[in-house]
Amino acid sequence: MKSIRRVFRFLVQVLLAPIWLPWKAVRGVARWLYRKRKQLQEALHAEPEEQPLSDAAQEAFQNPAALLPHLNALRKHLLRATAFWVLMTALSFALTPRLLDFLAMPMGGIRHLQAIEVTEPLIVFMRVSLLAGFALSLPYIYFELYLYVAPALRPRARILGLTGMPLVLLFFVGGMAFAYYVMLPVALPFLLNFMGIPTVPRPASYIRFVTSLLFWVGLSFEFPLLVYLLAAIGWVRADHLIRHWRVAVVVIAVLAAVITPTVDPVNMLLVMAPMILLYLLGVGLARLAQH
Repeated sequence: MKSIRRVFRFLVQVLLAPIWLPWKAVRGVARWLYRKRKQLQEALHAEPEEQPLSDAAQEAFQNPAALLPHLNALRKHLLRATAFWVLMTALSFALTPRLLDFLAMPMGGIRHLQAIEVTEPLIVFMRVSLLAGFALSLPYIYFELYLYVAPALRPRARILGLTGMPLVLLFFVGGMAFAYYVMLPVALPFLLNFMGIPTVPRPASYIRFVTSLLFWVGLSFEFPLLVYLLAAIGWVRADHLIRHWRVAVVVIAVLAAVITPTVDPVNMLLVMAPMILLYLLGVGLARLAQH
């Protein structure tokens, strides 16, 4: 008799699944948003400890066990950010075929790439999905890191840091657009026609090359926002950035040499020019954050 009841209950749950599954999903999202709102309120109203950075570093060095609660809190924020990245990566599976066609457009489409390994299409699919998932989850990753550092900030810095959340995605997408529309059209002809050797790119090598370029250039475009937030916290000042502009140009040149997919100076200058402009933009934003 009990087994019949269990079967009947199971059948009822299956039949009513189109009703209770969406309801549970909506309720779960509502609870998640409520918890995030509560965490944000706690972060905005927490009282920061007025302690110099040198004293805090010395105390942590003398008593490493005092860092364990902070490390545990950071671990939780990183786990939530990673879980959201995985979720966005899974959701981006539906868009990945279109993204692959878009990324392969400079080569004439995905059909002009020739795979030689059985697992190559799967690796390419996952690589593009990971990049798309990272781009979609970037504001939330920033939000989790903000929740971690906000209690240690002053009220004005907390507000300024919160306003930077939507700009994270804007700057990252802007960097990827610059790499795709400006750098790729210059780099690909040089690489594909070097020494007159005919080249038939593999999907794995081509997509790895393109996604790496988009990722690192997108991250480099986050520099002005990073400088703005550090200036709002008080760790960076605009006059210091202006005074050390020569050092900044050398560092930018090294980074451009690492990011640049080719060895020719044209592509290196294509990376250096916007990075120098981003540095100047960061100086302006730092001065704005100080007032």
